[in-house]
Amino acid sequence: MSSRERILGRVHRALADVQPDDTPYDQAITRAYLGEHGNRSVAETVDLLAENLADYRAIVHRTTGAGLAGVIAGLLDARGSVSVAVPPGLDAGWLAATEVPRVPDLAESTSYELDRVDSVVTGCAIAIAETGTIVLDGSPDQGRRRITLVPDHHICVVRVPDQVVSSVPQALPRLDPTRPLTWISGPSATSDIELDRVEGVHGPRTLEVVLVSGE
Repeated sequence: MSSRERILGRVHRALADVQPDDTPYDQAITRAYLGEHGNRSVAETVDLLAENLADYRAIVHRTTGAGLAGVIAGLLDARGSVSVAVPPGLDAGWLAATEVPRVPDLAESTSYELDRVDSVVTGCAIAIAETGTIVLDGSPDQGRRRITLVPDHHICVVRVPDQVVSSVPQALPRLDPTRPLTWISGPSATSDIELDRVEGVHGPRTLEVVLVSGE
């Protein structure tokens, strides 16, 4: 008997006395917790997102839709980037003000090739203010997960207020659980036993979040 068969057998035995008309699992537990903490306005929610992102050592920028291309160009220039990874569905206008060579998100790209890419620019699925979290779901403006993990510099664009929610309970119904969700709270980091923080171990060393409001 394989490990898979043993595990499925245990599951089958555990469910042997469950009736077909039993309460569905998603209704069996009362979820009476708060949907959010406090009663914030839209502006206050966005401010909280910016504060918590910065607390996690992400670098936060604010602009309008009209100024977005200039901001991204300035960030790439300040970084000294000579290449930028681009998801297939990224709005071409976001990179209209820069001439940095684009590296398309290709299935055949190796990790070694991606490691030579300086920066990546993506959109996001949603941003959570209370936890300072950006969620990616692999949509066309975000690309494959690996292009946001291998390059050392990630510029993530968040549309305000459409993509901002207060809390995790508010975010979950807006996310598709069948998609490859990546939850990001600040740049990649870890600490050793002496609490020495090292960034960039299993993802970008630098995360820059651009909050874009209006047109």
